[in-house]
Amino acid sequence: MAFDFESTTFGTREERLGSIVGYVGSIKDLAEQSRCGTLRERGRCFSQSSSCDAGCVLGYITHIRDVALINHAPSGCAAPASPIVTAQTQLAEKRSLSYNTVVLGTDLNESDTIFGAGAGLRQTILETWERYKPAAIFVTTSCVSGIIGEDVDSVIAEAAEEVPIPVVPIHCEGFKSKVWATGFDACDHAILSRIVKPPQQKGNFVNFKNFNESAREDIIDMFDAIGVDTFFLYSNTTLEEISHISEALATVSICGTLCSYLGNGLEEKYGVPYIKAINPLGVTGFETWFREIGRVVGKEKEVEAYITRERAIYIPQIEEVKKKLKGLRVVLGMGSSFAFQVARVVQELDMEVAYVTSWHYDSRYDDGNPPPHVQHLAAHTPVDFPVNIADQQNFELMNILNTYKPDLYLGRHGGTSVWAIKQGVPAIFMADEYMTFGYKRTLSFAHTVLDRITNRSFENNLSARIRLPYTKWWYQQESDSLYKEAE
Repeated sequence: MAFDFESTTFGTREERLGSIVGYVGSIKDLAEQSRCGTLRERGRCFSQSSSCDAGCVLGYITHIRDVALINHAPSGCAAPASPIVTAQTQLAEKRSLSYNTVVLGTDLNESDTIFGAGAGLRQTILETWERYKPAAIFVTTSCVSGIIGEDVDSVIAEAAEEVPIPVVPIHCEGFKSKVWATGFDACDHAILSRIVKPPQQKGNFVNFKNFNESAREDIIDMFDAIGVDTFFLYSNTTLEEISHISEALATVSICGTLCSYLGNGLEEKYGVPYIKAINPLGVTGFETWFREIGRVVGKEKEVEAYITRERAIYIPQIEEVKKKLKGLRVVLGMGSSFAFQVARVVQELDMEVAYVTSWHYDSRYDDGNPPPHVQHLAAHTPVDFPVNIADQQNFELMNILNTYKPDLYLGRHGGTSVWAIKQGVPAIFMADEYMTFGYKRTLSFAHTVLDRITNRSFENNLSARIRLPYTKWWYQQESDSLYKEAE
């Protein structure tokens, strides 16, 4: 793909990647249609609310320390700011760092939608600099600013002449994309186009893109073992640090959805190799991913030594606990990358994937190829299990759980786990992206599953006392009946 870093806007996931939020089929059909370019969106007959790519930008750009984010939107769009900033402050304190990032809003009202709010935005930018002296100011757009046609770029260009720091627009009008992960791309486009500098010299580090760096110490030790340093993006980073990511040996990630734009953009613009192997979840994922890193950075022998040492410690333990998990039936509901990667881990632990529902699906990534983890899973799965692409539609999930009656539900995002529990299904909320990372955490995850399915008293007690809003008629509906024909 040719990236246009001169422009402040970029293509949505639907435009660039053929992303969809409506599909019913199977893993092999999904992989085949993705590979052949025949996958098409299927509209819903009914839809509940979902997440927003502008909210995703707010949650992700504020990982960076000592910057300001101005949300050019009605006040309600900035509602998540308080818990987000609180969480990032706590993460910084764990590393004895100061976190001074602030989130502000222009509080667009009815009058602004008629007469415009450019003057108010300009004043907010200038006042933000005077009050907080941030390292940069990011200005995010919204549905309202987009609908009224606010010329945000011109306002920012004028205001930027009066402050000595970067003032960076991030175009993330929520109505432009049904895929909230487009917000990740909006952040990365702003960083690549306005913050990252051309390399001065090659460094001895890899860019590691993740969410909240919960496995930071283990990952640092892992890369130390092969003689390479690690730079985590974007949590607890500064703009000065980020400006040098073009000097990395390679870019790697915990999640393909999260890193497609940044990884491929860095590779195209600055020649930084992007590791496109399946992600490091489970044993197969970790070994495939780490070996590819070793090949790219010239550390094959060191990687093999590390794998041999770690396998001797953890594989016998994993094999032992697998005996107690064999045959368990699992339904998964997660984001596009994690849904199919964790499904692979489920099969590695000798459990059965009964159903996968993914919040969206990218037909291809920014290098033009279909997601490697889906192709790998389709090629190696012992059963062609059913798949549903549904953007956090909990009413569909309840139908699926009632139909397939799994032993366990694995969820990530959006409060889906509590609905499974209300139906009496044991559930694990996989908020930590590193829950199945590598050997040690795969072993820990296996024990967590064993604990959850062994003691079901909580699910049994709660479900016996809850009256759910779904009728018998709803539970009898076929999943495919919820969708229109492919457009």
